[in-house]
Amino acid sequence: MCWKTSAARALAPSPKVLLCDEPTSALDPELSLEVVAVLKQLAKEGVTMLMATHDLRLAANIARNVVFLEAGEIVESGTSKAIFTQAKKRRTIEFVSTLTDALPEAWEI
Repeated sequence: MCWKTSAARALAPSPKVLLCDEPTSALDPELSLEVVAVLKQLAKEGVTMLMATHDLRLAANIARNVVFLEAGEIVESGTSKAIFTQAKKRRTIEFVSTLTDALPEAWEI
């Protein structure tokens, strides 16, 4: 069981808002998938999340809106679908191109 997920559930069994700072960092791929599944379920339940992450799979599959930051400055923001499939800024396009897992099935690039 992922300790981060367990801790979040124990502290806030019915959260309205969840703040996450790199929830999948330092986890092996299997535990990371568990965390993504739990966060996805929380999103379906209507939990609002504000998340800082470098995990593009997590952001693409859970976020409604994405803000891409670099050096503390906003580079680009928009819906997750727009950012991951139609980014306008060169830096965003470069960073998003590192996404190694498939985007949500309904999206086409």
